Order: sequence, then C-alpha cells, then structure tokens
Amino acid sequence: MTEQTAEPTDAAAPAPAPLPAAAPPPAPQDPPLTPAEDSAPAAPRPPRRVLRAALRWTAAVLVLGGLGTGTAAGITAMERTDVPGLATRDDGRWDYPALSLPALPAGAPRPFADFNAAEVHHADLRRLLLPAPAGATVDKKLDGGWVDIARYVAEYAKDDRAALTEQLENSALRHIAARGWTMPDGTSSRVYLLQFNSVAYSTEFQDNLFDNGSLPLPLAGTAEPAVDEGWNATAGAEFTMAHVYSEPEPHGAEQVRHAYVLAGDTLALVVHARKGGAGTEAVPFHQTVVLQNQLLG
Repeated sequence: MTEQTAEPTDAAAPAPAPLPAAAPPPAPQDPPLTPAEDSAPAAPRPPRRVLRAALRWTAAVLVLGGLGTGTAAGITAMERTDVPGLATRDDGRWDYPALSLPALPAGAPRPFADFNAAEVHHADLRRLLLPAPAGATVDKKLDGGWVDIARYVAEYAKDDRAALTEQLENSALRHIAARGWTMPDGTSSRVYLLQFNSVAYSTEFQDNLFDNGSLPLPLAGTAEPAVDEGWNATAGAEFTMAHVYSEPEPHGAEQVRHAYVLAGDTLALVVHARKGGAGTEAVPFHQTVVLQNQLLG
C-alpha cells in the first residue's frame, strides 16, 4: 500500500498514526532435510568463469558433432555431386583425379529413381567412364570413346568370341565405351561399359557370360578365374552388383584380375593385368572397381 501524506494546515495538528504495513507472504518452506543432508556441508557453487568455459566447450563439441554428421549424410546421400577419389596412400592406391557425375538432360531421372523402371543411364556413357590415374600412359585405341563389338569380345578366348558376338548382335545393345592405360609398374588396365536398352537386357547378357555357372567365361590367355577373396562384398553403390575375380596361382606370363559391375542398363568390365612373377596388386584393382561402380551408381 502506498504511503499517504497529509496536506499542510494553518494550525499544527498531531500527526495521524501510520497505517500498519501489509504483512509479506510467507516464505516457502523447504522439505525437511534427511540426516545425511543435514550433516553434509553445502556444496560450493562453481565460479561463473568455470561455468562459462564449460558451456563454451559443450557448444563446440555439439557444433563439431553436427558438422561431422552433416558431412557423413552428404556423402551417403550424394545426388549429382562429387564422388570421392580415394586419396593415394602408402598402401598402393593410384592417384585418380577428382571425379564428378555428369549433368543429366533436363527432366531426365537418375538410373535408380522410382519412376525409371528400365534403370536407364541418361547421361553420356563416355562421361561415366573412369578416367586414367596420374602417371598413366593412355591407350590410344581405348581413349574413352566408342568401340565396336569385335574389340570387346577380343578380351575373351578365341573359342568364345563367335558366340558372344552373336549374343550382342541379337540383343538390345546400344553402345560400348572403353578406356585403357598402362601404369609405370607395367600394370595395364581396361574398362568397358556396355549399355543396353534396359536392365533386363544387361542382366540377360551377364547371365550368358556366366553360362548358368558360378564362374564367368575366362578371359583370353587365362585359366578358370577364382573368386577374389579379398574383395569387400559391401563395397560399391546401392542397387549395383559387383562380381570380382583374380587369376589363381600358378598363372601364366601375366596375372589377370577382372570384375563385372551390373548397374541398371549398363554392364562394366574392369581388367587389370601385369606381367612377371609379382602379378597384379589387389589394392589399386579394388580401388578401380569401387570408383567405376560409384560413377555408375
């Protein structure tokens, strides 16, 4: 209640007695302490400086954690962005250039979109070929352009070429693009992309390569291939399938590793070969298969 003051008068008058002040509301009562709490000394409050430092560190950890999560989500949810090039390390990886997926024609879907039932790659097939790594000597006959059926079937034994040629000529094959190179250590690499009208035709041709068996037709100059036990079956892009093989000991004048990657309407053949007793290295071969797989996925 506000305090009132009397107006002054000509004659002095005794001052009125002050009104009683309003009683303050009762303070809330704390619950009774337990014996342990009653005997324990009160914990000192941390200094403000310590609290501010703790809050700053907590915020920093949360920000860094959010950045890490966002980066991982960006990589796993790549649309038409850069594909990681797997940096060169001491484990023998090759130094591939930065890779990126080519732009799609306006309105064209990605190969594994829900409304692309045929799983067609609408980008230029030649732009989906893996480029040669640093230090490679590019094969002038396999320079990343189109090749004919005869060049592709030359990768197989002579006895199998006629049947493969007939299968490809009677199928819905659209294009074959290829690139080859040789590394300073003598490893030669060749990558072929065979594009069909739909995933049904590419799958049918892949099945013919396996001739209803567990292993594919051997490549020229090699014995029956063996499954590459060092290959990580979970590697590669979603919705694609990779079959990876290596020529077992004893091999001939050169050891050959090869892989098939089925990605929608396109079947890729990746070949690494190297003469001499050392044979081909597994690490750069697996790296090549992974990167070509990602470009198709």
